[in-house]
Amino acid sequence: MVTRIASTGLAAVASVVSLTLTGGHGGSPPLEWGRGPLTVDSLPEVPYVAHRGGAREVPENSMSGLMAAFRRGTAQVLDFDTRVLRDGTPVVFHDATLNRTTFLGGEVRALDAGEWRGVRLRPRDRLPGSWRSERPPTAAEVLDRFGGRIVLMLEVKDPRGLGRLAALIRSRGLTRSVFVNTNDPGVARRVHELGLLTQLWRSARQMRTDRPERWRSHVDLLDVDIHARDADLRRAVRSGIPRVWAHTVVTPAQRDRALALGCNGVITDAPGRLARHPVRGQRGARPLRA
Repeated sequence: MVTRIASTGLAAVASVVSLTLTGGHGGSPPLEWGRGPLTVDSLPEVPYVAHRGGAREVPENSMSGLMAAFRRGTAQVLDFDTRVLRDGTPVVFHDATLNRTTFLGGEVRALDAGEWRGVRLRPRDRLPGSWRSERPPTAAEVLDRFGGRIVLMLEVKDPRGLGRLAALIRSRGLTRSVFVNTNDPGVARRVHELGLLTQLWRSARQMRTDRPERWRSHVDLLDVDIHARDADLRRAVRSGIPRVWAHTVVTPAQRDRALALGCNGVITDAPGRLARHPVRGQRGARPLRA
């Protein structure tokens, strides 16, 4: 059941942004791909990931927020979350319910694609800049807009949608351009078996008992909690998994600790903030452009 949250002044004046998309997937790549889409092989030695688009700087999981992060150039990877509607449509959304980030209430999975078009995001008041309300995108729209132009990180919040997401990624030639993220090692193995880039995230509590070397045959990216103990982060780095990136980093000090312990990527809610502060204690390290 979907309910409408009581209108606020913001809701009353919010205008709907019509999404500027590249059009539906038409079978041929955008011109800027050149000979093929941008892939993970093009990433720098230590990439920055805009988590949910950079949720402390832009409206999370929104097309305008992802576009702003892309244009600013402070991250080389865009992260977004996916859930599944009642009719199986994968959409870009973090929570199981609409309440926190939209003007509606109720479960995401209670809606179909037609009803989804009536959902409007509610930008947080404390975000920098001015943001208008807009419809949250579908996963296909984000893949069509950014696929091949920048590396993407897609979290599967509802494993029921994995098969359809895999088909969307494969049909666009993006199997080397999209990390598919989950907290479930079993789902991670399924992602690998589907021929996709596998990302497994772990909390600080989980990392206390994890044996990450067991996953090195099928996990391409181990996504570790910045709040984990030093010993647990070092064990992850020594696991043999080629990419060990720390989440969710919000301060330069957290980033510098992760890199000092051997992590080789940073997942952050504030890519612009980190970009303005050079890495301390890293020879030759430079901030990304602001």
